Amino acid sequence: MNEMSWTPLGPPSLPPLPKPPPMPVGFSGKRDEFFQLVKRGAGLELVTLGFYRFWLTTDIRRHLWSNTQIDGDGAEYTGRGRELLIGFLVALAILVPIYLAYFLAGLEAEHYKAFASIPLVAFFYLFGQFAIFRARRYRLTRTVWRGVRFWMSGSGWIYALQASLWGLLSMATLGLALPWRTAALERYKMRHSYYGDLQGKFEGSGWEFFKRGWWLWLLAPMAFLMPLFAPFIYGAFKAVEWRWWLSGIRIGGVRLESELPRSRLIGLYWKVIGWMAVLGLVFSVYLAAATALVASISGEGIGEFFKSQESSQSILLLVLAGIGYLVFALALNVVIRVYLMRDLWVRVLESINIHGIEAAANVSARGELANALGEGFADGLDVAGF
Repeated sequence: MNEMSWTPLGPPSLPPLPKPPPMPVGFSGKRDEFFQLVKRGAGLELVTLGFYRFWLTTDIRRHLWSNTQIDGDGAEYTGRGRELLIGFLVALAILVPIYLAYFLAGLEAEHYKAFASIPLVAFFYLFGQFAIFRARRYRLTRTVWRGVRFWMSGSGWIYALQASLWGLLSMATLGLALPWRTAALERYKMRHSYYGDLQGKFEGSGWEFFKRGWWLWLLAPMAFLMPLFAPFIYGAFKAVEWRWWLSGIRIGGVRLESELPRSRLIGLYWKVIGWMAVLGLVFSVYLAAATALVASISGEGIGEFFKSQESSQSILLLVLAGIGYLVFALALNVVIRVYLMRDLWVRVLESINIHGIEAAANVSARGELANALGEGFADGLDVAGF
């Protein structure tokens, strides 16, 4: 009997699983809730002379982070208002002596003061870029998704030096180098950004950014000559920038893609301008009424009141004008936060699709918390991003 050798048949090989479709990003927050949050925060800012803004900033971030839904899960913002306040106070303790030293030096050498302002501006620009980098590091380390924290490495001073050198080149080229500057700085930031053990990178190029918005550079002078066109040009530019930036982000195997139309953000800027006009009109009417009230108390007509020196020395009028201005500024902040924070955030999120989200399924937690000093510097220099 002949022996036959044979290999047992295994299960048939399965075809490779298809890649999951892109994952859209959703937003579950209600506009009325956000409006009530910023309205209440503006009132508390008025009562606390602005110090509540650190807690309001924290509440705004928590609202936006937690309602941003990625694969069914919202992010968590773990920062605290007290951290921002302490960082701001420490930053002031460093910045105020610098301002004071410059002021005293100007008194000692008045004829050199104009020239001394150049290195001062250069120093604060460099320091401002350092603050922007450190503030980003703070926000990343306070952002958690599915129990894993984002974090950041890198040197704020190296970033500041690169930003400053690119800034000089952008000035020398009348802004034409701006796309390459933005791309280079984003590559540095994303190369040092992490989600757990997944490293980020940025694949957008300056040439690609320039190709998408070269016509906006040509139209930019029109915004200065005819301000009516400024919201159209700036709104289109920001939409192009957002789309280019988001489409270049990579975190490990996760890739973002944005289809934000150029016209999507223009209406938001026009709404802010409209509200500025309305609030400015209300403020003007309030000032006129306050002046009439003070004039009637002094027993003079409005015309006679303005002709006298009492109009410029009236404590009551100054107090009423100051209160009115604070209310006007806080109301304008509410408008900006609703339209250029919340609504802009939502419109940008609606344009995003995420590819390869499964690459973030098994991530190991890494990184350490950063302090809020960088955010304090950014706040003190008025360069704090959101």
